[in-house]
This record gives sequence, C-alpha cells and structure tokens, in this order.
Amino acid sequence: MDKKAFYNISYGLFVLTAREGKKDNGCIINTLSQLTTSPNRISVTVNKTDYTHDMILRTGEFNVSLLTEETPFEVFRHFGFQSGRDTDKFVGDAAFMRAENGILYIPEFTNAYISAKVSQAIDLGTHTLFIADVTDAKALAKVPSMTYAYYQANVKPKPEASPKVRGWRCRVCGYIYEGEELPPDFVCPVCKHGADDFEKIT
Repeated sequence: MDKKAFYNISYGLFVLTAREGKKDNGCIINTLSQLTTSPNRISVTVNKTDYTHDMILRTGEFNVSLLTEETPFEVFRHFGFQSGRDTDKFVGDAAFMRAENGILYIPEFTNAYISAKVSQAIDLGTHTLFIADVTDAKALAKVPSMTYAYYQANVKPKPEASPKVRGWRCRVCGYIYEGEELPPDFVCPVCKHGADDFEKIT
C-alpha cells in the first residue's frame, strides 16, 4: 500500500481547546468536519495521547479555532509539539479570549471559531471520534483557511540535509531517528506520530 496517497486528502488545520476546572489546554488537529446543518453538528477526531482528548472526554465540551494561511510555525510548535500535561500552553502575553461556554479560543491567526457540546464519543482505537452539537460560532476574518498542503509547502520548516545522518525522518515535525531500522511501534517523541509517518533518509 502506498501510504503517500493519503497525503492528498484535503485537510484543514485547527487548534482544539478545552477547559476542565481551572485548567485550559489545546492541541493541533486536522479532522474537523461539519456533519449536518439541522441540527448543526460537527465531528473532530482526537489522538488519545493528547491531554485535550482526556479533558473533552470528561467535560463533553470544546472549541475549535480555524487557523488561517497567515499562521506562523510557532503556533503549530506551541500547540502541537508539547503536552499540556506538563506545560501551560496559555501562559504568557498571547491574546486569547473566552467564548460563551467559558473555553478559550485563539483570535489571532484564525478566521472563525466554533463551540460545541459532545453528543457521542466513538472509540477508534488510537483516536476518539467526537460528534458534537454546535452551541456557538463566530466568523473573525476573511483570510483563507490553512490547509495541510499549504502548511507543508509554505509554513513547516524544511529539514536540513546532512549526508552524515542515517536513519528515519518524521514527515510531520522533522524529528530524526538515527538507526538502520525503525521499530514498528516507535512513536515520535516530539509530535507523537507513529512509525507510519516516518520516511527513510536516503
């Protein structure tokens, strides 16, 4: 099977946020879909290793901030390459706002946000599919949405080639595993993607 075929599926990139008690957290996802308009219902699929996943499972609510083509790599690094289990992703001077549901959204580098309440959670093994009713939504800008293809071509830093390094490179974040054979159960320590997302350095 040629797994590169799946890279041609059109994806967007989003910041998924949740709140539990006084704890705010967020992560990068690429699996937001509108399912129905009456009732207005969406779905998101979230990796079980993400702390945001556990928060949504327990609270049943989330927001999604729709990123634009103006989003710098720092936003993806901040929300995608570290865990909310040991990092406060909302500390600092960045501008964040709370929607009516009390959950933060990202007003900068986004063209809209959507608030939703989970109606069904489906276990998919490594991920959970959350089907949710939309409780609020707001358009913020007219800048085009960030797609995964645009991110790969224009935002993600290109890995520096080094003829001395032998091993495997993560297609998602660029992390390099040095060694002739990549263990089939290897998980990237940076972005938490599995062995299927690594390519051999030639």
